[in-house]
Amino acid sequence: MLFKKIKNLLFLCSLLVANVFLSALASDLDISRQIREHHSLLKPEDVAVIYNLGDSRSEEVARYYLQARQIPIENLIGVTLPKPGKEVLSVPEFESLKSQIDAKLGKQQVLLLVWRAPFAVQCNSLTSALSLGLDLDQCKNSCAPGRDNPYFNSASRRPWADHQIRLSMLLPVTTVDSARALIDRGVLSEFSLNDAQAFFLKTRDAARSKPREPFFPLDGATVKSKKLVCHTLMSEALERESAVMFYFTGQKRVPSLATNGYLPGAIADHLTSSGGVLRDTQDQMPVTQWLEAGVTGSYGTVSEPCNYWQKFPNPQVVMAHYLAGETLIEAYWKSVKWPMQGVFVGEPLAKPYARSMPMFAD
Repeated sequence: MLFKKIKNLLFLCSLLVANVFLSALASDLDISRQIREHHSLLKPEDVAVIYNLGDSRSEEVARYYLQARQIPIENLIGVTLPKPGKEVLSVPEFESLKSQIDAKLGKQQVLLLVWRAPFAVQCNSLTSALSLGLDLDQCKNSCAPGRDNPYFNSASRRPWADHQIRLSMLLPVTTVDSARALIDRGVLSEFSLNDAQAFFLKTRDAARSKPREPFFPLDGATVKSKKLVCHTLMSEALERESAVMFYFTGQKRVPSLATNGYLPGAIADHLTSSGGVLRDTQDQMPVTQWLEAGVTGSYGTVSEPCNYWQKFPNPQVVMAHYLAGETLIEAYWKSVKWPMQGVFVGEPLAKPYARSMPMFAD
């Protein structure tokens, strides 16, 4: 036990070093040596794929995911959801759903929910409620500080064994073709290490942009072992950029998404109040629009969180874990300190940094 604690402490120290370098290095220096390899241990049998028995599209996509990721058929779980299209569950409806899932689970580490709605339980996101349990106290004041995520920035590679947490993610189904394309991007992410770009935008929307700006690197920082170049820009949006792997910004709506080229496994999100409400409210952009543009994973809140950085992905943390070789779901879940109001969406097993370029002595 002592050895395990020491090992975890050393790993967290290495991540801290990586974070310091991401934010502090001069733009002409490479931080490859500060990124410690920490590859995921998640396997196909660790994923439970959960679909809506009342929706043929949900089942079709779920079965496609099993095939694409070679997940055992016994990990396919059909559940009965409330009336079609219901977005926010009541507590009894959530408890019914959870009991259906729990009755069929074994030792799986990950829950993949294959539907667009429901995505919330009162003010909690469905993914966080399933993983961490309901926090109805948050709903008394959604702008209050949140409950700590015990998995935040941890060294854990077995969340259920280490923390009794099954990481949850929503794979939203708008059309079967778009859901299949999302799955394919996740699978393709592992086949090659590509030249990539990371973008961190400081926008004029100070309320949504400022909270995460302290976690942005200096413009031009590189991770040569991962073939990644970082760009921190004063800009309202990217347009016609290629090889985008990371894109963090803060705005109600992000223009020109479809003009960019996103690599398989790309992560992108925008800090705003209701990005996790998975329909177009006309006021704020839902995170599903990132997926439709070609991104593989995103995150947004389902109720008014106020602009605490702790309620949104920390760019330094998600990049440190993803670049170390962890999966999208591990890196993203580890990056949100207070996740109860946020829904994680995408293909959980995407793993574009499972390999590195050889390191040579100077």
